[in-house]
Amino acid sequence: MTTAKQIQLQGRVFIKFDIEVVTGLHIGGSESGIEIGGVDKAVVRDPLTNRPYIPGSSLKGKMRSLLEKYDNLPQNQRIGHGAIHSCDTVEAYQACDVCQVFGVPGERDFATPTRLVVRDVHLGDESAKRLEDSARTDLPYTEIKTEVSIDRVTSAANPRQMERVPAGTIFAGAELVYSIYDGSDCDADKDVARLETVFEGLQLLEDDYLGGLGSRGSGKVCFKNISVEVRSRAHYLDDPVPVGTDKPYAALSDLIADRKNVLAQSRKALAQS
Repeated sequence: MTTAKQIQLQGRVFIKFDIEVVTGLHIGGSESGIEIGGVDKAVVRDPLTNRPYIPGSSLKGKMRSLLEKYDNLPQNQRIGHGAIHSCDTVEAYQACDVCQVFGVPGERDFATPTRLVVRDVHLGDESAKRLEDSARTDLPYTEIKTEVSIDRVTSAANPRQMERVPAGTIFAGAELVYSIYDGSDCDADKDVARLETVFEGLQLLEDDYLGGLGSRGSGKVCFKNISVEVRSRAHYLDDPVPVGTDKPYAALSDLIADRKNVLAQSRKALAQS
């Protein structure tokens, strides 16, 4: 007879921040952008506001990809024309912080709930207003960057146009929701410790790039105005408890420097009855 598993949510940690575009940002959207303005690669836009936004899937996927390389994890599952890492045994899964945080396919019989939820991030109102008032953007809220590839044999030039969100733009109100579980195959204390994996993913991303064209200068971002809050199971209907410092961290480096304190205060908040 199979023993029923029980998993109990102990609480959630909310990491909120703004994303500043340091160099032009290109996250690809619908190819219908070819008809609007004649660009070869258009950015993804909110269909209701026409504003560019950062999909949560882009943030989460890039963080996971960088962490897989950082931890030297095997790319053992085919997806499209490439491969990703996904633990395929319970022993590997129990030891893998990346799969515990970011999840594995639901058909794995040993899988526990994905810990990390990453929301879409929308263009901040101040940045939107500044871009709306500017006469220098090529398209609404965006610039056009022309790149030229050179045929190595004939030296013929092949120009193409890329749409980017300009440097200095702020995407406001980013939110990561990290769940803490206890019970069968879950350990709340280990889940709290794995918050460091989330912080590592953010640092790796800030040191790398987001979106496309990164090796050619696009996609450098930085995380600013970062706050961390905890909602415990015992007080889930109350306001979340701030952890770390009273004021938001100005930069990711400040949060990283204080991460031990953040983890200790998170444990304390989750343990309150």
